[in-house]
Amino acid sequence: MSELITAELVDLDLSADTKDAAARSLAERMAAAGRVTDLEGFLADVAAREAQMPTGLDGGIGIPHCRSAHVTEPTLAFGRSAAGIDFGAADGPADLVFLIAAPAGGDADHLSILSSLARHLMDASFTGALRATAEPERAAALIRGEEPGEGTGEGTQLPAPAPESAPEPEAEAETAAEGPAPASPTPFRIVAVTSCPTGIAHTYMAAESLAKAGAAAGVELTVETQGSAGFVKLDPQVVADADAVIFAHDVEVRDRERFAGKPAVDVGVKAGINRPAELIAEAREKAAHGGPGAPVRPAAPMDRDGDGTDGFATRLRKWLMTGVSYMVPFVAAGGLLMALAFAIGGYTVNKAPSVADHFLWTESASWAALLFQIGSTAFGFLVPVLAGFIAYGMADRPGLVPGFVGGALALTVDAGFLGGLIAGLLAGGVVRAIQRIRVPAPLRGIMPVVVIPLLSSAIVGFLMFLVIGKPVAALQKGLTDWLSGLSGANAVILGVLLGLMMCFDLGGPLNKVAYAFAVGGLANPNEGSLKVMAAVMAAGMVPPLAMALATTVRGRLFTTTERENGKAAWVLGASFITEGAIPFAAADPLRVIPSAMAGGAVTGALSMAFGCTLRAPHGGIFVVPLIGQPLLYLLAIAAGTGVSTALVILLKGLRKPDTRSPAPSERPADRTNEAPAAV
Repeated sequence: MSELITAELVDLDLSADTKDAAARSLAERMAAAGRVTDLEGFLADVAAREAQMPTGLDGGIGIPHCRSAHVTEPTLAFGRSAAGIDFGAADGPADLVFLIAAPAGGDADHLSILSSLARHLMDASFTGALRATAEPERAAALIRGEEPGEGTGEGTQLPAPAPESAPEPEAEAETAAEGPAPASPTPFRIVAVTSCPTGIAHTYMAAESLAKAGAAAGVELTVETQGSAGFVKLDPQVVADADAVIFAHDVEVRDRERFAGKPAVDVGVKAGINRPAELIAEAREKAAHGGPGAPVRPAAPMDRDGDGTDGFATRLRKWLMTGVSYMVPFVAAGGLLMALAFAIGGYTVNKAPSVADHFLWTESASWAALLFQIGSTAFGFLVPVLAGFIAYGMADRPGLVPGFVGGALALTVDAGFLGGLIAGLLAGGVVRAIQRIRVPAPLRGIMPVVVIPLLSSAIVGFLMFLVIGKPVAALQKGLTDWLSGLSGANAVILGVLLGLMMCFDLGGPLNKVAYAFAVGGLANPNEGSLKVMAAVMAAGMVPPLAMALATTVRGRLFTTTERENGKAAWVLGASFITEGAIPFAAADPLRVIPSAMAGGAVTGALSMAFGCTLRAPHGGIFVVPLIGQPLLYLLAIAAGTGVSTALVILLKGLRKPDTRSPAPSERPADRTNEAPAAV
């Protein structure tokens, strides 16, 4: 295996002034060394990782990193900036920038080298030596561990790969054992779990930071690193003996049930790097406040981002989107089956007798009835699943039972989709309130199995039946009546609004709100709700189709990677997968997003004006036979696609010529002439 870093991969006078420019400058060195095969593709992977979470760390460090199919071997490039570059760290810009590149299929040995480097970044003598050196060769040697760090008598040697006969897993448990022995014969014990999306850097830096802080505090702290290639579980006895647990993670903690009942601190992985002493103090306080074995509610899936600083509106959006994301597969499966049934058996198929009592193998009507009854059964889960997983997003698994019960009761009292939304929020809130009640230790084991489901289901049922069910049902009926009466200018205005929402964030919250509104109408279909569903799907197809068309007719305005993405966007757009336009919007949001919104608004308005209807909640062009006014529907999509294409070409054409990536036939041999996509 080649050296992780060489002098050619070091830039001690990094002149970039933005993190994107810094990543490009260092990545070009990797490409020149033959370690990156597609510069633009690799930079897109780096940008995608950066979008998940900023990679700036306190202490003036930036560590952009990713695993990419465009990387041939584990590689690190280092840049030192005199002015500093903003990588999103709380204490200001970074002057030391490490670009870490790992192959997509990197094995445990490769990743262990990269994770070891991540640990060394927490060593002040290591970073001090890198700031002091004036020679690229010495900087590379320092990073490889061939020279001692400043103020130390030994090198910061990175581990060699393990022998093939005894490979070591990527992740391991590490203990703060090197610190001073605690004075007490029974020290306070903490177990911690760290993880990040790629499992290369933040996972291990958080582990190292927590271990050092634990040693300094006289705490016996053991860390389990859940990296991208696997992990080694903590010894069950260590977990059992622990007084508290710290979760520093940005992906789901695997086998979390091992820590049930422990006082817990649940934060993002960067908190584990930047403020480990605070987390340890918080863990001790929680354990002391609640007594031994005090019940602590595990953080809900949608509460884990932002280190607990998200406002209520942000958390509410995350809870609702959790329910919608779990609901969509039921909608797609049930809705498409029902639409196929209508196509085969006509619109009277919903009156067919049960296929369990009457089914003729040779009659198409029986097959249509079978599809409809399967689909309607699946579609019947729409509201309970929505409510159940909204509650799950708020309160984790304890919220599922009252959430599903509340969703089912919403159907019982005819509160429909709106009732499901409210039931889910109620269920999650009730469970969170119950979990705050302190109970004796002997009762702690039956709380999640008996007490919480019993009490929360009873409370949610009472509220849905006797308090809010009828008012919400009246509101749902009013909405249904309003949709059924939509016509003329009102319908067109609604189409414009839905089109703008579908294309603003390309699969994000606003897009999902518009889609959920349309799908909710299918639960009680009428002419108006079917028009809304048609307009939403048509508008959602426009952005990827427009980007595909634009890369075809004006390829020179796009980078090589974008032209490749354009080929896939044809299929994604035709399949109603709006997210197919995200790579284009991420690279050039100020031109792509307004263009997409304009086209989506045109398509939504035309679809409503033409009176197009749709009974299927998904499917794109593959469900055109199920669409009312199919030719006019395709015309509306074509018109919106044309508008978006024309606008994005116009806006990109206004850029200076040196910001454009040449088409294959125009590209000179010198790749340094390629410029990044405009921002």
